[in-house]
Order: sequence, then structure tokens, then C-alpha cells
Amino acid sequence: MKIEELEKELTYKAKHVYETIDKEEKKFLEKVVKDYIKFLSACKTERETVEFGKELLEKEGFKEGDTKKGYFIYRDKFLACWGMGKRPITEGLRIIVSHIDTPRLDLKLHPLFEDTDLAFLKTHYYGGIKKYHWVAMPLALHGVVAKKDGRVIKIVIGEKEKDCVFTICDLLPHLARKIQAEKKLSEAIVGEKLNVLVAGIPVEDKNEKVKERIKLKFLELIYKKYGIKEEDFVSAELYLVPAGSAREVGLDRAFVGGYGQDDRSCAFTSLKAFLEVEDPEYTNLILFMDREEIGSEGNTSAKSRIFEGVVYNLIKKAGISPTADTFFSIMAQTKAISADVTAGIDPNYIEVHDKLNDAKLGFGIAVSRYTGHGGKYMANEAHAEFLAWLLKNWDENKVVYQVCSMGKVDEGGGGTVAKYFASYGMDIVDAGPPLLSMHSPFEITHKGDLYMTYKAFKTFLKV
Repeated sequence: MKIEELEKELTYKAKHVYETIDKEEKKFLEKVVKDYIKFLSACKTERETVEFGKELLEKEGFKEGDTKKGYFIYRDKFLACWGMGKRPITEGLRIIVSHIDTPRLDLKLHPLFEDTDLAFLKTHYYGGIKKYHWVAMPLALHGVVAKKDGRVIKIVIGEKEKDCVFTICDLLPHLARKIQAEKKLSEAIVGEKLNVLVAGIPVEDKNEKVKERIKLKFLELIYKKYGIKEEDFVSAELYLVPAGSAREVGLDRAFVGGYGQDDRSCAFTSLKAFLEVEDPEYTNLILFMDREEIGSEGNTSAKSRIFEGVVYNLIKKAGISPTADTFFSIMAQTKAISADVTAGIDPNYIEVHDKLNDAKLGFGIAVSRYTGHGGKYMANEAHAEFLAWLLKNWDENKVVYQVCSMGKVDEGGGGTVAKYFASYGMDIVDAGPPLLSMHSPFEITHKGDLYMTYKAFKTFLKV
């Protein structure tokens, strides 16, 4: 065998997505990405993502609680949808689970205050953020207010062209030497100072007995528009998120830039793939879960028992007694993907990456066989046999993928929901597109990776 043939036969070489697909597939890729950008621009909270999913499912003929093509929503922050397969459910499921929460700024319970004739809203950051990312940029207010009379009022301010936006003010460099410049990066912006500027005009009545007239003007405006009083903030879920739409990035428009791609990129691609698979061999189950960014706590998260309830109901719909034995027998035959993003190699910070093992943008869906940190602590690790089965199917269906880790061994790490699902006995692996600027207000994905994530999920649900 010649050396060129030997090299081709025995060595591994990663493939760029755009070097493997033809002109027609590139056109379809652009259509998928166009729909994704619309989704990403509109869905900036868990509730908005679940509402989007519900509307799309019902448009495609799915009904709440239906036996064959159904969906289930819990607390407006968890979504499960299923399509019954040709094989009995006792032979296992095909599951794709993604999380739909993202780092953001939550309003505190008593957020509104006035100082120096300016009105602000106090926040508490949610998830792992770099606090300096969130100052001196336009922010939008998204969320709901639950009234005592039972009404739930939706609020979105800052997304329409004529809307106002909000912001957190930063200190000018002329005065920042001691209070910011000489501090560690993590200490330069203090969490307690992530206060959002919301008003600056006093209420028109000049009664001197009213001391906080700017604050009162804000309350007057929000009451006129939404019927909300200051006490209603206690029963509200209101978040500050980056204002504006997702955008194409680069002169060649190779990338998508926008907020919340960790992990709504996987939510979108998994749902789209699911809706395009008709008469699957095995029962397909898509899950949108909450609270992953803070350790999967709470009753809409992967650590809750909501998943068990969904599967028990599917077993009953199949006419089978939902015993624990049946449940765990099904789980042992189930194959799943924890659909989550990973870090792409950033050449500006190459010192934290393992170039041989980390994911590159443009080289397809990134499969993370194990997550965790420092000696694989807190990790799920997919078994070799399951990984070989999955990659064989992707090879046969021309899915471009890369198998990767995240960063050098002692540089840090991260976790996903995979370990919680693995505890039921199913085979599961992490897979999703690599990102740049992860957990920032403007994350970056490559169009080719988004498309291959969708294609990979669709293939998985078919086999």
C-alpha cells in the first residue's frame, strides 16, 4: 500500500461542513438558519420558548395529552412532546433533551428605587455570567406578572423598533482607576451594582410631600400600560435580557450571533428534527427543561421527577401497567442525546484549549463523550458501544461531526443534564454545536454546525 493510501486509510482528518455539502443542501441550510434566527430573536425566556414550541406542535397536528402525537407542558417552563413509534414502547425510546434557560438578570423581589433623581431596578444575576458583559448595553424587559386575581400579564419592553430600552450604566474611565481598573476583572463590576436605569422624569404633580417623584412616574406609566403596582413585583418573573434580534455575523455571513444560543440552539434543532420524522421506528420524545444553568434545581428541571411522570403516562397510553420494573426495563433499552453546546476553540485564547481534542467552529455537531472537570468529576461518560453505534449511523447519513472535550484538563470544565438521565440506566451522550463567547449576551455559532446539529438529531430519531 502506498504511503498516501496508508495515510488516507488509517489516519483521521476532520471535515469542514461547507466542503462536504452541495449547492442544494447549502440552500436548505440557509432556510433552516433563517427560521432559527427568527426563533432566537423571539424566544428569550423559558416561557416564550415553551409557547413557541406549543404553537408549532399544534400547527403540525399535535394535541395536548394525545396518545400518538402529543405534548405536555408543566408550569409553562417544561415541554415534552412525543411521537409513538412502530415498535412497542417496551423496546425503549429515542430521547433528545435540551435546556431552555439561559444566563440573564432577574429583578429582585423589591426592585424599584430612586436615587439622585434617577429611578433604577435592582437585579440578581442568574447563572454563570461575566458581570462586565452586562453594563453599557441596551436591555429589554421580558417576563410575566402574576396578579392576586389570577391574571398573568405578559411583558415585553425593548424589542420593537419604537420601544424604549433599558441599561446598566458603567463608570467613565476618567474616574475608574481605583474603583475598577486596579481590581481583578471579576471584582471590577459588583453584582449589587447591576442596577438598571429605567426613568428620569418626575411625576407632573409638584406636591413637595411626595419625595420619590421619579419612581412614582415609572409606577404611573407601568400601571397605565399593564395595571401593575409596586407590590406586584413580588409575584413577578421579570428578566433583563439583551435587546434586539439575532444577526448574521461575518462578511461571508458564516455565523449567527445572538443571545441564548446556549441552549436554545439545541431546542430549536431538536424540535425541527422531531417534527420532520414521520412514523419513527422507536417512540420519540423531545424534552425542553429548565434551571440547568443553576444546577438543575426545582420542579421543572432534570433533577425533578417530572420526566418519570411523562414516561409513566406514555406507558399507560400504550396500554401497559406502569410498574417500576417496566419503567426501568424501558430505560435500559433507551438511547438519548443530551443536546447541549460546548466551547469552540477561540484562537485568541488558545492557551486554555487542547487543539487536538476541542471543537472547531464549522466542523459539524460536537459530541462530548464526557463532561465534568478535574479528573472527570461530576461527569457522565457515554459507553464506547453506544458512541460507536451513534457515529456509525451518522456516517451512513452523511452527518458531519467532531468528537471533542472542552478545554485543557486543569482549566475548568462544566456539566450538563446527561448525568441525571444516565441515572435511570439509559445510554446518553452530550452533543450540540460549539460556541464562541458562550454565556455572553452575544454568543456565536457557525451556520454549518447548526445545520449538522439538526441533521444529526433527525438521523438519531429515525434509527
